[in-house]
Amino acid sequence: MRLRLLALVLLSVLIKPFMRAQNAPAEAEIPSVQVDKLFEKMDRTVSPGCALAVMKDARIIYERGYGMADLDHNVPITPGTIFHVASMSKQFTAASVVLLAQDGKVSLDDQVRKYVPELPDFGAPITIRQLVHHTSGLRDQWELLGLAGWRYSLDLITDDDVLSVMSRQKDLNFPPGSKHLYCNTGYTLLAQIVKRVSGQSFREFTTSHIFQPLGMKNTHFRDDHAEVVEKYCLRI
Repeated sequence: MRLRLLALVLLSVLIKPFMRAQNAPAEAEIPSVQVDKLFEKMDRTVSPGCALAVMKDARIIYERGYGMADLDHNVPITPGTIFHVASMSKQFTAASVVLLAQDGKVSLDDQVRKYVPELPDFGAPITIRQLVHHTSGLRDQWELLGLAGWRYSLDLITDDDVLSVMSRQKDLNFPPGSKHLYCNTGYTLLAQIVKRVSGQSFREFTTSHIFQPLGMKNTHFRDDHAEVVEKYCLRI
């Protein structure tokens, strides 16, 4: 799973005053000095950092990396560095489900157990829509796995491991649809639904239906923990 960080929305607010300087020279349209000042604390060889791009009129006018991608191997972050973006990827999971719904292959109001029968019957139906909106009542996978002795980010945890622990749950946090509670479990189940309905791996589906059409050549869902990703930024 990787996405190139294209822009920081916050910068548009911070940089706008510099863009409006009426008597500034032409080169001031690219306020590199001011931008670099904002990230000065990250611009070191002994700390993690970020990659940024400043865009104006759909054109990148300034891009730069700050800090290190890999401290062990002395690899700096550049504008081309690949990042693990964690839950920022949930928007693409939701989009995948919506694409299947638009094609008539699923309904957002279908019960999840129709596609994932391993999920226990909790006495109240849980729908795909509730998974998308974090209102399913399901317990979060990372909390359950932690209680079971798994070490987040240290142990290799697969979808099968998540399904295994979920299949043994006896109850929900709350009745489906009655509350909102952020839940990673729901999005693991959504990815399983996409995989089972489409007949493709989740990586194949998102690549062919989302990333390739959008020209996102450096983006994919990582489904092989041993895969070597060039220009990858380690989570430090």
